[in-house]
Amino acid sequence: MLEKMEVKIDPEEVIKEFEAMTKDAGRVQRETLRKILEENGGAEYLQKWGLNGRTDPESFSCCVPLATHKDLEPYIQRIVDGDTSPILTGKPITTISLSSGTTHGKPKFVPFNNELTESTMQIYQTSFAFRNREFPIVNGKALQFIYSSKQFKTKGGLTAGTATTNVYRSTQFKKTMKEIQSSCCSPDEVIFAPDFHQSLYCHLLCGLIFREEVQVVSSTFAHSLVNAFRTFEQVWEELCSNIRDGVLSSRVSAPSVRTCMSKILKPNPELADTIYQKCYSLSNWYGLIPTLFPNIKYIYGIMTGSMEPYLKKLRHYAREVPLLSADYGSSEGWIGANVNPKLPPESATFAVLPNIGFFEFIPLRESVGCQQDKTESTFVSLEPMPVRLTEVKAGEEYEIIVTNFAGLYRYRLGDVVKVMGFHNSTPELKFVCRRNLMLTINIDKNTEKDLQLAVEAAAKLLAAEKLELVDFTSQADLSTEPGHYVIFWEVSGEASEEVLKECCNCLDSSFIDAGYVSSRKVKAIGALELRVLQRGTFHKILDHYVGQGSAVSQFKTPRCVGPTNRTVLEILSNNVAKSYFSTAFG
Repeated sequence: MLEKMEVKIDPEEVIKEFEAMTKDAGRVQRETLRKILEENGGAEYLQKWGLNGRTDPESFSCCVPLATHKDLEPYIQRIVDGDTSPILTGKPITTISLSSGTTHGKPKFVPFNNELTESTMQIYQTSFAFRNREFPIVNGKALQFIYSSKQFKTKGGLTAGTATTNVYRSTQFKKTMKEIQSSCCSPDEVIFAPDFHQSLYCHLLCGLIFREEVQVVSSTFAHSLVNAFRTFEQVWEELCSNIRDGVLSSRVSAPSVRTCMSKILKPNPELADTIYQKCYSLSNWYGLIPTLFPNIKYIYGIMTGSMEPYLKKLRHYAREVPLLSADYGSSEGWIGANVNPKLPPESATFAVLPNIGFFEFIPLRESVGCQQDKTESTFVSLEPMPVRLTEVKAGEEYEIIVTNFAGLYRYRLGDVVKVMGFHNSTPELKFVCRRNLMLTINIDKNTEKDLQLAVEAAAKLLAAEKLELVDFTSQADLSTEPGHYVIFWEVSGEASEEVLKECCNCLDSSFIDAGYVSSRKVKAIGALELRVLQRGTFHKILDHYVGQGSAVSQFKTPRCVGPTNRTVLEILSNNVAKSYFSTAFG
C-alpha cells in the first residue's frame, strides 16, 4: 500500500535544523530579507519607494514606510480584480486569503502563495518535533475538528477562501499531516462538507468509531474544541444510536458526506453500549475527553489571547489530559512555533522562525498589559523606531511588523507581544493582545486583555449558583450621553437577580485603567451595563460569520463589537433577555 510507504519526518533532524538556524538568527534574517527583495524588487509597490535594487535591512527600513492593511488595500484590490502585473510580488498572486472578519465585521483580502503554504508546513513540523519529544505519538489518529469554507473565484478569476481553507486544500497539507503522524479520523468529504453542523456531527462520529486509536484531539482554536464537546452533550445518544444500527442520522443530508460515512459506519452494538455506559456514568461531563478516548496523549489548538476564556471549560472536559497551545500566526502569515509544549497555555511562548519572514518590533513605552501609549494618538511622531528581531529585550512589549514572501512589506500586524526570553538568538514571544481592539469613550483605554480580566473576576460569582459563562463580548455605546460600556453575557442557565447585579458591579469595578476610573467618578462615562443574552446567541453570531464565507476553523468571537459591525450588534440587541446597570460608582 502506498499510504504505508509514506516517509515520516525525523523529529530530531527538524530540531537540529531549527537549533542551527536560531543560533544565527540575525544572519538568517538578513538573508531572508535579501531573498524577499530579490524575488519581488520589480514589484510596483517596492519600486515606488526607490530601493533601486538594495536588499539590506538598513536601506529597506529607511526607504519603505510602515503600512497597514488600509494602505495596501488599493493594491490588493487590483490583484483581486485580475491585474496580473507585478503589483506587490514579482510572480502573479493566484490565490487570496480571507481573514475571519471578526475584528471589523467583514473579512479582509490578503495575498496568499506557495511560500506561505511552505512556511505553514515548516511551523507544523517544527512544533510537532518538540511536542513529539515530550508526548510521543505512535501510529495513532487525530480527531481534528477542522472545517473548510467554500472557495470562490474573484472578479479577476483568482481563487479565494479563508487562510485555513487554502492550507487544507493544498496537497502539502495532507502530506505533512501524514509525515507528522497526525492522520485525521475523518475523510476529506467531512472536512469539506457544505454545512459545518453536518461536518461537526460526522467528526464526532468518526472519533467515536476510532476511539481506541485517537491519540490527539485538536482544532485550530480552543473555541472550536469547546463548541464540539458542548454539541456532543446534546447529540451523544443519537451518535450511539447511529453506531448501534450502522445508520447515519438524517441530520446529515449532503450526499458526498453520506456516501463516505457509509464506508466507515457499520453496525456495532458493543461499541454503542460501551460509549453509552461511559457517558451515562459521567458527572456533569467532567473528564469527557479521556473517557471517550482512552489513549489520548494531549489536546491541541490555539489557546492564547482571545481563546483563554475557553480554557476552564476545556480543562473540565479534559481532566488530567495536557492542553498544548498551537503555534502563533494570523491570516497574514506565521510568526513562531511552540517549542516549549509543556508550558500551560496561559504561559505559552512562541519562538520566531527567522527564515519565514523579516520581523521588526515597535517598542511600547509602557508595559501595562497592552495599554496603548496615552500620547500616541496626539503625537504620532513620538512613536519609537522599530528594532530588529535580535535587538528586542526580554521583559519588554512590542507591536510586530511583518515582511513576508506574499507581498506584505513592513506590515503592522496589530498584535502586541511580550519578549519572555530567547531560544538561542531568536526571541520567544508571548501574545498579549490585539492593539486596536479597545473599549474607549473618553480618556479611558481598556484592551481585550483588560476586558478578559474583568469578565473572569465577575464570572466567579456565577459559580455560587453552579452556572458558567458560555461566552461574552462588549461594546462602547456612544448612543447615550455620557457613553458607557456594555458587556454582553451568555450564561449556561438562569442566574438570580441578586447575583447578576453583583456581577455587573464587579465588572465595572474591575476595569482599573486610571482614565476609566477617573471618568466614572466624575460621570464622564456612564454606568456599565450588563446585558444577559438568550441561550444560543453566540451560535447565531457564529452562523452569521459562516454564512459570510468564514470557516469555523478561523472563527473567533469578536470581543469588542464596533459601530460598523451592524449585523452582530443587531443579533446581540435582538437577543437580550435581561439588562442591569452598575451602581459601583454610586
